[in-house]
Amino acid sequence: MLMASAEHTPLYLDANFWVAVPLILFFGLLFRKGVHKAIGKSLDARGEAIAAELEEARALREEAQALLASYHRKQKEAETLAEDIVSQARKDAEIMATNARKSLAEKLERRTQQAEVKIANAEKQALADVRAKAAEMAANAAEDILRSNLKAADHSKLVADGIKQMGSALN
Repeated sequence: MLMASAEHTPLYLDANFWVAVPLILFFGLLFRKGVHKAIGKSLDARGEAIAAELEEARALREEAQALLASYHRKQKEAETLAEDIVSQARKDAEIMATNARKSLAEKLERRTQQAEVKIANAEKQALADVRAKAAEMAANAAEDILRSNLKAADHSKLVADGIKQMGSALN
């Protein structure tokens, strides 16, 4: 007889023995039916599925990295383009400011010249007016003096001298 424990109980009366027997029979039946192959196939399929998912994840990661690199490149290109646009805008603004200053200087110069011409014409006109007024006043004063001091003979002599002077001035 088989003994199960130190108390010398026979093995067929031990509860552990009767729990182990159906368990062993159950595992034997499963083994005979090929469950271990099915479990192996299932685990292999699960392993292949996980490997495929890992490969897909790796491919997606590489694609994401390529996309990220593309976005970084496009961002750098956009920043470069923006810097070029700003630089060109500054150059254009400087050119426009220079042209505006030049145009303003030209306009001021023309207006200054026009004002100087007007001033010169006004001075000439004022000088001519002053001379005409002075000549008129001198003629009036001479006339008054001559009327009061000259006699008829002096008048005819003055007229004759004036005619001679005009004749020599016109020739």
